[in-house]
Amino acid sequence: MSTIESTIAEESSLSQSRRGRVGTCLGVSIAATGSYAPNQVVTNEDLAELGCDSDWIVQRTGIRQRRKASSDQASSDLAYEAALRCLASAGVKPSEVDLVICATMTPDHVTPSTACVLQKRLGCIAPAFDVSAACSGFMYALVTGAQFVRSGSTRNALIVGCEVMSRTVNTQDIKTYPLFGDGAGAALLQPCSSVRSKSTGLISFTLGSEGDLHALCIPAGGSREPTSVETLNCGRQYLSMDGRTVFKWAVRIVADSSRDVLAAAGLTLADVDLVILHQANIRIIDAAVSHFGIPKEKVFVNLDKYGNTSAASIPMALDDANRQGLIKRGDIVLLCGFGAGLSWGTSLLRW
Repeated sequence: MSTIESTIAEESSLSQSRRGRVGTCLGVSIAATGSYAPNQVVTNEDLAELGCDSDWIVQRTGIRQRRKASSDQASSDLAYEAALRCLASAGVKPSEVDLVICATMTPDHVTPSTACVLQKRLGCIAPAFDVSAACSGFMYALVTGAQFVRSGSTRNALIVGCEVMSRTVNTQDIKTYPLFGDGAGAALLQPCSSVRSKSTGLISFTLGSEGDLHALCIPAGGSREPTSVETLNCGRQYLSMDGRTVFKWAVRIVADSSRDVLAAAGLTLADVDLVILHQANIRIIDAAVSHFGIPKEKVFVNLDKYGNTSAASIPMALDDANRQGLIKRGDIVLLCGFGAGLSWGTSLLRW
């Protein structure tokens, strides 16, 4: 038995009691997607002066390059560009958007929300709010937005994952700094026609959390530990990650939560057409795919181009796959986000 398999076996009794509840939300379709990555490309070779080895980065993470926002770009700027592309693809005017949800852990400001900044810039009249769940943020936002559409209170829900992760990591932390990049991805949710409403949408989904502050967090900057000269001198404004703990947990939760949504839908992996996991690290993706038995040809990966973009990861990958023609109407797509909290969101979506 491998190290990964033995770890999961040891934790199996705990995972059974920790997993979130499974729900469904049919009658909601993803009408269009869009994404945006800043112009500046940062290759592994560009990081050599920081002491980062290019071959090590590729072997350990699968990342070859990432994007970096310019000094005058914030999360809402990336979100705006992704949103415009998404709405243009759908043929929907910004004024027709009646809900805006932004998933981000790198908001423009502590307050107001990045979603409000985006709403103002788009010129739509709509409620707008942020969801903070780091790398699983888009899945939380997607499920939340789908509930609004399913209830009939919203016809065009704009769901955006946007991050400027390059400003959360310490250049001195050569094990963490190369992992992250900046970007944004968007999806437009709409109610389905009556013909498709009974089968299209979130066939099943699960959201959950296992609170663990120390595995993945930014220690200072909140009300628990306000920013001060001392915290800045100690670098506590930067992302801190226990890579080994996160790795083992992520592999387990991908398998467990995927198994849950498949069972709830009465489907098997053979029924799934495409799998998009949070683009955190190729070793996590490979280990999760191997452990759960997901055929590699069904797994979409663009980690090598963008690195880990946290809440933007899944919608950017979804848009890439969509634009490449890898998703057709009626296809079943498995989405799984996992990250700080620790939290996760997994869904089966009929396109």
